[in-house]
Amino acid sequence: MVQLECRGTLVIPIYPRESGLRYVAPMDRDNQPPDAASYSLELSEREVLRYRLMAASAADNEAAEWSAAGIVPGARIADVGCGPGAVLRLLAERVGAEGQAVGVDADLSAVAAARQEVAGLPQARVKVGQAHDTGLEPGAYDVIMCRHVLAHNGGREEAIVAHLGSLAATGGCVYLVDVDATALRLTPSLPELQELDRRYREFHRARGSDISVGLRLGDLLIDAGLTVERYACRAPMVRVPPGMRPPPWAARNEMMAAGFATDADIKRWEEAFTRLDATEHRPWLFPASFVAIGRRV
Repeated sequence: MVQLECRGTLVIPIYPRESGLRYVAPMDRDNQPPDAASYSLELSEREVLRYRLMAASAADNEAAEWSAAGIVPGARIADVGCGPGAVLRLLAERVGAEGQAVGVDADLSAVAAARQEVAGLPQARVKVGQAHDTGLEPGAYDVIMCRHVLAHNGGREEAIVAHLGSLAATGGCVYLVDVDATALRLTPSLPELQELDRRYREFHRARGSDISVGLRLGDLLIDAGLTVERYACRAPMVRVPPGMRPPPWAARNEMMAAGFATDADIKRWEEAFTRLDATEHRPWLFPASFVAIGRRV
C-alpha cells in the first residue's frame, strides 16, 4: 500500500554572509563532465560541518523511511550524487562491516572529500560517475539513494531514475529525495527577493530543468518499473535566522553567467537580504521537499 504523508521536518541550508561560500545546488554537479576538476563549494571545515549536521538531521527525520527502504546492517547501498560524503558516512555506519556503501559523484573534488569523510570505514568506497551513468553493477544494490539531484539536471530525470532502477536487486529499492522549488514561500518577503525568485525559475526553465520534480517522484519510479511503497511530503515552516540565504541566492553566479542577472541585480538583492536580516520579527520560510521509495519486485 502506498503511504502518502505530509510531515513538517526539513533542514534548510544556511549560508552566512561572512562565509564567502559559493553554493550551487547539488544537482548541478551532475551537469559537469566526468573529469570536472573543482567542486562548486569551498569545502572549508565549516562547510563540511554543515553537511554533517544536515546529514544527521536527514537520518533522524527520515528514520522511518530509511528502515522501510532497507537501510539496515548488512545492506548494499549506493549513494548517487553523494557530494562530500556526509550522508554516505552515515549509510556506511548503518550497514556496518557486513554491508557495503558506495558513493558516486561527477565532481573530482567532491569525490576526494567524500573519500576522506569515509576513511577508516572499509565497507565504504567512492567513485566518479554521472547520475545517469554511474558505472555501478546492475542489480547489485539493496538501496540506491539519490538526494537533490533530479531538479537541476537539465531534463534528464527520467534517464537518471531509469538507471538507478537498473541498479536495484530484486526486492531492492530506489530512494529519492527532491523538491518543489515553485512552492517555496518567504513571508513576509520583499519585492527584490520576489524578483530574485522569478529570475531563478526562468533560469532553470531555460536549462530544461524541472524544479518542481518532487511532485513527480512517484511517476518517475513507476515509469522505471518500480512499485511505489512510500511517498512523503515534508513541508515545514522555518523561522528564518539572520544570514540565511535560499537556493536562488546560492545560484546567483550561475544566473549571471547565463544572462539572467547582472552585478547590479546581485547588489540590489544583497541589499534586500541585509534589510531582511535587520528586521526584529523574523520572517517564515515555507519549502517543500519530498521522499519517495520505489521497490523492484
